[in-house]
Amino acid sequence: MGDTPQYIKSLLLPNGKKPTGRRVWSLDLESIWLPFFTATNLQNDTAIPLDALGAPLRLAYAQDGTVKFSKSGRPVVRVAKPIADSVKLVRENFAANLVAYAEDVAEAMEKSMAEAKAEAPAPEAPPQGDKVAVTA
Repeated sequence: MGDTPQYIKSLLLPNGKKPTGRRVWSLDLESIWLPFFTATNLQNDTAIPLDALGAPLRLAYAQDGTVKFSKSGRPVVRVAKPIADSVKLVRENFAANLVAYAEDVAEAMEKSMAEAKAEAPAPEAPPQGDKVAVTA
């Protein structure tokens, strides 16, 4: 398989930045998602409407068309649908990429293990330490 890709290694490194504010999928809307989707729009990778990027928070409405209120009496605020849908797509692709990476590594390691077993001579009797561990 080879070395672990840098983008996977970077996911495992600590990052001192602690974003605050409205979170979408546990990531800050203002400092992470909006710059990311603005960049993807500029690269023509997404087509999120500018009004959604400019005003990403919207009032939530009930089925009868009235504004929804929480039990504390505050209006319920939602993330604009185009942004929420794009975050959902990123989340699903992220999960799929993690699973694909794990499967690739497992497959590569399985081949490596099979090669190592084929090259190693078969022991005639288990080593003494193994025998004790198995019978204990």
